[in-house]
Amino acid sequence: MYNTTAKRHESNGPRALAKAGSLDKHKLLSGFLMANLLVALLLLVTLFHGPARAELRVASLHVPAAELVGKARLKYLVWNVFDARLYAPSGRWSADAPYALTLSYLRKISGTQIAELSVSEMRKQGFNNQAVLNRWQRQMDGIFPDVAPGISITGIRDEKGHAIFYRNGKKIGQINDTEFSRRFFNIWLGQAASDPGFRRRLLGTNS
Repeated sequence: MYNTTAKRHESNGPRALAKAGSLDKHKLLSGFLMANLLVALLLLVTLFHGPARAELRVASLHVPAAELVGKARLKYLVWNVFDARLYAPSGRWSADAPYALTLSYLRKISGTQIAELSVSEMRKQGFNNQAVLNRWQRQMDGIFPDVAPGISITGIRDEKGHAIFYRNGKKIGQINDTEFSRRFFNIWLGQAASDPGFRRRLLGTNS
């Protein structure tokens, strides 16, 4: 009888209160960890989908019903250069219709290098009018910024065939020359693109 009573008093004593407090602390800690996990997940969603939404907003300024066509990563030897995403009306690309191409850079490259490489690729594809290439290079030099990881350039071919450029969603320049637009975007999208596999992934096709 004594032992039973003692146990009953013990169950209501300091040890029981300590145990209850420990359980409450455990619940609070679990709730805290769960809240932090939810915040982290929301941050990850924003991190991965925020830039895509921004690109789509820019594309939609000039491309009706803009949707993603395809995406690809360009590599040079062992280096990742940029991630590319192509947007077109309802996700169907045509060289003669408006579209937007976003390049999200993964390395530091100067704007001058981008212009020089663009001219070099146009020349490789068979365009050899040096006077025109020189003019285009000067125009690109005045538009393209130095880039680094976290910087994206979106090039848009609008309904008039002009090329409009944005840096991280802010307009940085425009070249109103349909021949320039065709030659420039053909670097990645044309039949003679230097990386056919990259082109296929960007266009979302195996053809």
